Amino acid sequence: MKDLGFSEEKIAKYHQLAHAMQSGVAAMQHYDATPTSPKHLRVGVNSAMVETTVIVEILVAKGVLTYDEFLDALIAGMEREVQTYESKLSELTGANITLG
Repeated sequence: MKDLGFSEEKIAKYHQLAHAMQSGVAAMQHYDATPTSPKHLRVGVNSAMVETTVIVEILVAKGVLTYDEFLDALIAGMEREVQTYESKLSELTGANITLG
């Protein structure tokens, strides 16, 4: 794999947030499993991966974005996703849910 110069700290932060979001998805399955069916997940994941990769490659090639800036934005987006699951689960359970 090409070394993009990502900081280990940022990679670790992203992985921690991704795990927290994963915990939120797993908990939500107990309330509504439809959005997490295998076909839904596979199609969604593959589409998102392709779209994100292509957009970032174009922006980096044009000098609009660096990979480090992309990683910062990715972390911020994952933080928002974790907060979304924390809010949904807190509302559903009546408890103060903190993921990650």
